[in-house]
Amino acid sequence: MKVLVTGATGFIGSHVADLLVERGYDVRALARKTSNLQWLKGKNIEIVDGSIDNPLSLEKAMKDVQMVYHVAGLTAARNAEEFMRGNRDGTINMLEAALKFAPNLERFLHVSSLAAVRPSVSPDKPVDESTPSAPITSYGHSKKAAEDAVNSFASKLPITIVRPPAVYGQRETAILDFFKTVNKGFVPHIGFDEKQVSLVHGLDLSRGIIEAAESENTIGKTYFVSSEEFYTWAQIGDITAKILGKKRAIPLRLPHFLVFGVAGLSEFFGKFSAKPPVLNFEKGRDITTPYWICSVERAKADFGYRQLISLEDGIRQTVDWYKSMGWL
Repeated sequence: MKVLVTGATGFIGSHVADLLVERGYDVRALARKTSNLQWLKGKNIEIVDGSIDNPLSLEKAMKDVQMVYHVAGLTAARNAEEFMRGNRDGTINMLEAALKFAPNLERFLHVSSLAAVRPSVSPDKPVDESTPSAPITSYGHSKKAAEDAVNSFASKLPITIVRPPAVYGQRETAILDFFKTVNKGFVPHIGFDEKQVSLVHGLDLSRGIIEAAESENTIGKTYFVSSEEFYTWAQIGDITAKILGKKRAIPLRLPHFLVFGVAGLSEFFGKFSAKPPVLNFEKGRDITTPYWICSVERAKADFGYRQLISLEDGIRQTVDWYKSMGWL
């Protein structure tokens, strides 16, 4: 079976592509000529030049495809319009191309985000698929808009949506600074309250994405694919410190006002940078929110999803990989 993966040069997309190759699929990756192909080199993956924001490039990518894994998307942008172009409009281009050029399509799997819904109101009430969406960031609004686009094609295409929470693991760079800070003997905490998060290892997520696409029970539905447990940042920090051999790691509390101050400065100076800032005011709002937790009960019931990698094993794998790459 021929499958197309967007975002295959990135963290999750590359793991999805790897697992598909292992399962015997004929894998095609959509990538620009300027993309870094470090995770795809030397593998049995066909590279097709193109981009989700260029509809004319998608015909060749979609030819003879039976499954689409749409993983690509923007996680950092300068403004709401840029997020919408990258996440909503790019997804619409993919849907229209699939409808036009992939007549034998058996599944269009779209990777969204917990940010498309909202944070939980309390630690005992994780969001689930019945929770009304009320995003709190431009990124979240753009992912919700992309979901709406996917669902609007549900009568024309066999669609499935997967919503991950925060993700970590080998090849991830966004959370690398956290590991570097702990490696220096400090465990960062945002604020003075006890925040909880759903946190999934990249390999668990990638496997869950594929299992969702392969199941006949999931057509037309949306799922959270995440950890089965919720974690505090104290837990995450303590385990990371232990694995890094930091017996006396010092808790580093960052007051919310300081986070927003740094975020505001980062956003301002980011206007003069070639790349959008990773931390801005909206991201500050995101990371100061107490409960980003979600339930995986529907995924467990419909296609047998399970978290296979514990937090400790996942952090150990990640640390070992960072060290092997010379990143830590």
